[in-house]
Amino acid sequence: MANIVTTLRNMFRIEELRQRIGFTLIALLAVRVGSFITIPGVDVTLLAQTNGSDNGTIFGLYDMFVGGAFSNAAIFALGIMPYISASIILQIAGVVLPELQKLQREGEDGRRKINQYTRMLTVPIAAMQAWGVSIKIAQTTVGAGGASVVPDAGFFWTMATILILTAGTVGLMWIGEQITDRGLGNGISLIIFIGIIARFPTAITQEITLIQAGSRNPVIDLVLVALLLGVIASVILITQGARRIPVQYAKRVVGRKVYGGTTQYIPLRVNTAGVMPIIFAQSILFVPATIASFFPNSTLWQDVAKVFSDRSVIYALFYGVIIVFFTYFYTAIAFNPKEVADNMKRNGGFIPGVRPGSPTSEYIENILTRITLPGAIFLALIAIMPTFAMNILKVPPVFASFFGGTSLLIIVGVALDTLQQIESFLLMRHYDGFMKTGKIRGRAGAMS
Repeated sequence: MANIVTTLRNMFRIEELRQRIGFTLIALLAVRVGSFITIPGVDVTLLAQTNGSDNGTIFGLYDMFVGGAFSNAAIFALGIMPYISASIILQIAGVVLPELQKLQREGEDGRRKINQYTRMLTVPIAAMQAWGVSIKIAQTTVGAGGASVVPDAGFFWTMATILILTAGTVGLMWIGEQITDRGLGNGISLIIFIGIIARFPTAITQEITLIQAGSRNPVIDLVLVALLLGVIASVILITQGARRIPVQYAKRVVGRKVYGGTTQYIPLRVNTAGVMPIIFAQSILFVPATIASFFPNSTLWQDVAKVFSDRSVIYALFYGVIIVFFTYFYTAIAFNPKEVADNMKRNGGFIPGVRPGSPTSEYIENILTRITLPGAIFLALIAIMPTFAMNILKVPPVFASFFGGTSLLIIVGVALDTLQQIESFLLMRHYDGFMKTGKIRGRAGAMS
């Protein structure tokens, strides 16, 4: 504990680090302020009566990522998600399009071009999503009389809303890039992080209310906190867990210099896919509830929605199976053993006991397949932890979301990335980091 206090004190002794922390906090404060500025033309009083109506649907999932801006009909209602969608589209397209594959192999220049393409693709995606959001807001009604939250939802209001929401996404994208360049950590990830963590005070308030009302024993809350800490610790272990494959590089004499002759390692992460399998699985399983919200008078769709609600056992089983499938699917996209083997062969590297080329690719693929299985099962267990917390432990939904699922994985991953960057600043200036060994690894650090 004393070491952590000393480290926190040292953080503010470094002027550059102090400035970066201040800039990051101000930028994230601007993001939160924008989440409460309502789109012009929306009746705020009526809108406040609809909060919570999208829980359990894909709109509720979206609202979680944007920190409540969607339910507030704010100018940042789309959040940074169109940018994330554009990144995923280009990443998947890179598997099948030779032009993108070539750019991915060009290093920093290729990465810069891909980032530019991502920004360009973000604008039309944001515009299409903004159009859908404008329809959703305009159709939102309150009370028996069906009073609309948008009194005058005409053509001009729709166009203005599309422009405002698209501009909001572009603004968030710019803020995220500024945080990455001038602040601390990955700006895009931190924007999602602050949106999720903003719900934590509400969760704590609900728990305190239950204790004060006598509905919750304080001892039970201590057990819940201990369980939450245990889940967080296990997520950190799996996030940083990796199988290191040794790679030997032959010696080469170029002029008077000798290159190679060293041993390096390829760290294959247990959880290569990250949080993406859970996001994909949630998007699919929220479809029935989303459709049911459009047909409130349909008995069939209401029954289907109950079967696939987040409190259902059937939901948990389907959820786990789909996550395992998407873990393997996304791992195959994110990591290419053949490309790794080819790069090793070109640079004169080889795995001891394995022939270069196809045998190396097959060797890496076999190891990746084996270590992905426990990672996929762990992701499935973490994903259904909120369902377990709500049904068995009777935890309120907001607090239960922090026991696992997308929220916890994003929080832990972004926190590790940010701590890794702080650690680098401290070690470069000969200060001790958060750990004496200086081996905090973020999601990116685990692969470097």
